[in-house]
Amino acid sequence: MATVILLRHARSTANGSGVLAGRTPKVSLDDSGAKQAAKLVERLADVPVAAIVASPLLRCKQTVAPLAAARGLQVVTDARLSEVDYGEWTGRKLSVLGKEPLWRVVQQHPSAAVFPGGEGLANVQARAVAAIRAHDARITEEHGGHAVWIAVSHGDVIKSVLADALGQHLDSFQRIVVDPASVSVVRYTDTRPFVLRTNDNGGDLASVVPPKPTKKNGKRSSAGGSDAVVGGTTGK
Repeated sequence: MATVILLRHARSTANGSGVLAGRTPKVSLDDSGAKQAAKLVERLADVPVAAIVASPLLRCKQTVAPLAAARGLQVVTDARLSEVDYGEWTGRKLSVLGKEPLWRVVQQHPSAAVFPGGEGLANVQARAVAAIRAHDARITEEHGGHAVWIAVSHGDVIKSVLADALGQHLDSFQRIVVDPASVSVVRYTDTRPFVLRTNDNGGDLASVVPPKPTKKNGKRSSAGGSDAVVGGTTGK
């Protein structure tokens, strides 16, 4: 199967504002976020990106616009990667929301959290994981098991995908940190996902690119297997 780089959108005008932006339209990148987006071109220079799939929200599309232009790639949008629908919580101050009884549920038992007039976090995880796996299968079919692709989404959405890949219950997803413009990398296989990076903010990403299939003993080997390395990594 292919390898997916889960990219959180770069810093937006809503980040740090103390307001839950959610799906508020026209939330764009701030100056810092625009610089983060531009740096992605250099950071991913050694990664052969086969495809880019993004949340339809503006801040996600702006984050990958420089990279897509540099690679000549068309960005495919998928609503299943969109931000959580926070419903009546959208646009409200976090300091006020922190006093709501539901806030403790979101923090301690998120699988049971359903936002008033919005959606539940369990549903968010279900739609996001389904989208990632569907695109991964499609891109594997089109480009082969050594392909690398990018999914651009939002913090809680990516955290829910990582929790699934790690085999964790959704109630543990608040233990995962996903910063703006950070990358997390997952390689799916026939039997299990492998989480290669989480919340990476500046490391070399060339090492996450799987080797292309080679012929061995007359048989073509796949790019990456389903078995984990026993005794740790090979260190290469």
